Amino acid sequence: MANPPVPDLEFSQKYDEAHAKYYFDKHENEFWRKLSNWRDHQIARKALEIAGNPKSVLDAPCGTGRFWDALAEQPGRVIHASDYSQSMIDAGLKYRPAEISRRIQSSFQASAFSLPVADDFVECIFCIRFVHHLAKSEDRTTLLKEFHRVASDSVIISLWVDGNYKSWVRNRREKARDAHQYQNRLVIPARVIEREFADNGFRIEASLDFIKYYHMWRTYVLKKI
Repeated sequence: MANPPVPDLEFSQKYDEAHAKYYFDKHENEFWRKLSNWRDHQIARKALEIAGNPKSVLDAPCGTGRFWDALAEQPGRVIHASDYSQSMIDAGLKYRPAEISRRIQSSFQASAFSLPVADDFVECIFCIRFVHHLAKSEDRTTLLKEFHRVASDSVIISLWVDGNYKSWVRNRREKARDAHQYQNRLVIPARVIEREFADNGFRIEASLDFIKYYHMWRTYVLKKI
């Protein structure tokens, strides 16, 4: 069976070398981003624990490796990294501490929708801050089917969901704006994404909110059925 076409996402074209360095720096230099990064890492560690502390993980899309330190905390864990932008991968390997970057067993440029690896390549796929860019259900379905193929046990995935104060504020602001042909980031109703998880062979092991009832970010730990 032929693989489905890879979605063409407008924002994915912007990550050249200069933007990759900016992306790396922005989480390191600002107080509120540092605080947010601390909370993101706290959630990531909890999600990995709930997933059973997988022995092998694919970080996809990995960006500049913001979570490689958390992934590397488990001794002996095999870590792979993939991103659509080679510049993002290169920035992570260049600027992360050597004791972290050398834990990356392999890195490769690829779309998360079509990963050039075998079935059950790793125990767990770690996908943070990507799905909120996917407005189309068919694109999310393509992604989930590929993750189901590549992960032998679990997927950790984060996105914006509704049912909280920040999503309510965002919805009010969006209604006040002119309609956009292309929406780069969006809130996905929890009931919609959770049905998509089930329809594509996953059950929800846990959901972890950045700040419950206030913030949009939610991280799901999914298990293959």
